[in-house]
Amino acid sequence: DDLLPEAFAAVREAAKRTIGQRHFDVQLIGGVVLHQGKIAEMKTGEGKTLVATCPLYLNSLTGRGAHLITVNDYLARRDPYWMAPIYHALGITVASIYPQQTPDEHTPARLYDPDFNDGEAHWKHFRRVSRREAYGADITYGTSSEFGFDYLRDNMVIDLNQCVQRQLNFAIVDEVDN
Repeated sequence: DDLLPEAFAAVREAAKRTIGQRHFDVQLIGGVVLHQGKIAEMKTGEGKTLVATCPLYLNSLTGRGAHLITVNDYLARRDPYWMAPIYHALGITVASIYPQQTPDEHTPARLYDPDFNDGEAHWKHFRRVSRREAYGADITYGTSSEFGFDYLRDNMVIDLNQCVQRQLNFAIVDEVDN
């Protein structure tokens, strides 16, 4: 909590420099509300994706990880793609875990790497990684079903080395009413 003003200011400046968006004061207040574990109601188009960057960054500084959980597969991929340059500028790793799209896709997780480009337009700068590596990122975006089923699978393993999630620390639930 003591780092909140400086952390939020750093995110605000990084957003302005990397993606050309500056948090409005009301968005910073929304970030404080989310950091406190409360519900922040915002209408579509008011910048929830940008708001979440502040508390996610602040809580990732512990080194224990922070999650953004959404019900929407599209948002689990789009939001980290949009916000990754902010996190990268701040020295934070970001990953996305999403439902398998095809049967041959064995690792439906991606980690931001600004030097990576395999020509895939929708995932430029995101390389495929294992789920364990995605959960090891400072910030992990994903759907509630993926987080939930990974949690259940981890609780059924015989060898703890087979677990993909690490100890749970901080999460923001997007579209909490869903």
